[in-house]
Amino acid sequence: MTRSRRMAAAVVGALVGVMCCAQGGFAQKSGGTLKISLFDDPASMSLLEEATGAALRPIMGVFNNLVMYDQHTAQNSPNSIIPDLATSWSWSEDGKELTFPLRRGVKWHDGKPFTAADVKCTWGLLMGGGSQKLRLNPRKTWYLNVDRVATNGDYEVTFHLKRPQPALLSLLASGWSPIYPCHVSPAEMRRHPIGTGPFKFVEFKPNEYIKVTRNPDYWKPGRPYLDGIEWDIIKDIATRNLTFIAGKFDISSPYGTTVPLLEDVKKQAPQAICELTSTNVARNLILNPEKAPFDNPELRRAVALSLDRKAFIDILTQGKGDIGATMLPPPEGLWGMPPGMLASLPGYDPDIAKNRTQARKIMEKLGYGPGNRLALTLSARNIPAYRDPAVILIDQLKEIYVDAVLEPVETVNWFPKIYRKDYTIAINGTESGVDDPDQQFYENFVCGAVRNYTGYCKLEVDKLIDQQSAEADPAKRKQLVWQIEKKLAEDGARPIIFYPRGGTCTQPYVKGLTTMVNSIYNGYRMEDVWLDR
Repeated sequence: MTRSRRMAAAVVGALVGVMCCAQGGFAQKSGGTLKISLFDDPASMSLLEEATGAALRPIMGVFNNLVMYDQHTAQNSPNSIIPDLATSWSWSEDGKELTFPLRRGVKWHDGKPFTAADVKCTWGLLMGGGSQKLRLNPRKTWYLNVDRVATNGDYEVTFHLKRPQPALLSLLASGWSPIYPCHVSPAEMRRHPIGTGPFKFVEFKPNEYIKVTRNPDYWKPGRPYLDGIEWDIIKDIATRNLTFIAGKFDISSPYGTTVPLLEDVKKQAPQAICELTSTNVARNLILNPEKAPFDNPELRRAVALSLDRKAFIDILTQGKGDIGATMLPPPEGLWGMPPGMLASLPGYDPDIAKNRTQARKIMEKLGYGPGNRLALTLSARNIPAYRDPAVILIDQLKEIYVDAVLEPVETVNWFPKIYRKDYTIAINGTESGVDDPDQQFYENFVCGAVRNYTGYCKLEVDKLIDQQSAEADPAKRKQLVWQIEKKLAEDGARPIIFYPRGGTCTQPYVKGLTTMVNSIYNGYRMEDVWLDR
């Protein structure tokens, strides 16, 4: 291990300690229950098995990671990663070993001690090599490059990699990378998760609420400030906003307030503090190449050419969304293509009439036309963020002789449905747990990935993905990333429609909360949030 890297990790650890002490010197108040509205029911409480913010938001504070993104820095980046259950980290000279010394004296919520064995067990679950198995494993491909996780006594672990992967640390910092206890089964974690975090799980009552309470034995002295958090499940956006305006909630469903409703909140609750930020959950199309008619690549291309991306943004977000490819566009995104390069991708030409003329020619070549229209079922998760763009898509598809009927699917059934590819065409939201190409590409596009919903598989693309992952130079890596994005667009792997922006409104007495701008999944530890009332 290089001396400079050991020193850098130690400095990070020291700074975190200073920050904690400094924050503790302010006038934070302890006590009170934070009330937040939640947009939907999750299928379970097991973060390793779930893929929706409906699970992560209430449960992230139940756990700790080895490392995490600084909860007070809005843009997640490698520079904002800080120690958590690890006290520091260091890389070997060849970049193939990542070692973490671990905190001592940390206890699970049931009183048992946390050790390195728990870290090893967690990655046994994630990599599929342990004695116990996850029912679903949506992020297994994040760790394709991990050969093994080894313990060195009770308080040190080393990740042994098959090749260098600088971005592994970014994946480990995500809210989707909690440490699980060895002594609790995956089945029990779905019902009653046990963690080491600032909050202990209390109860999940479907269609009503999820509750967590303060962990009095949390390893960070004085944290959390809150006595507990109640997440009330309200699926209707307008109802969530009205209850926030009426003062029944301290935070409206994070990122869940649309631009028009945000204006209503500002008018009716002028004291509220509202932010409109990128969600980094791209609305996109998934076309099933295993089912007719989309087993024909020409038909997939015609559908991609029919998209009027600006219309989606103008109608749904009053012009406040963003057009991008696979990676979140700048300035919030760290890796997205510049606008000039983006416009050169297939289907991104701003001349929509020209694009649709090409699409109709393809459809006519395939035998479709005004007298022989293609009838389809368009599936969408039954929440407004999916249903609303689905309605617009149905209207746009009519321009190329396609008549689609909407099939709304409840969240508890949505992910199993698309995992087993039980759809023909669907509106999808690609949830980016980390604004990093490794997360995006390995989770959604490599051959065999669980969340590769279309089954896209190109070995030459997989090789490029591995190449960018091993590249240590950010500028060179970015060029490779853009090359991959271009290939994905050309192949119609998962046509990106747009990146929406969502509003987060808080009452003025809510303190210590930072709204992340390039991932909606990493900002819910909530240990530093407090109520000034």
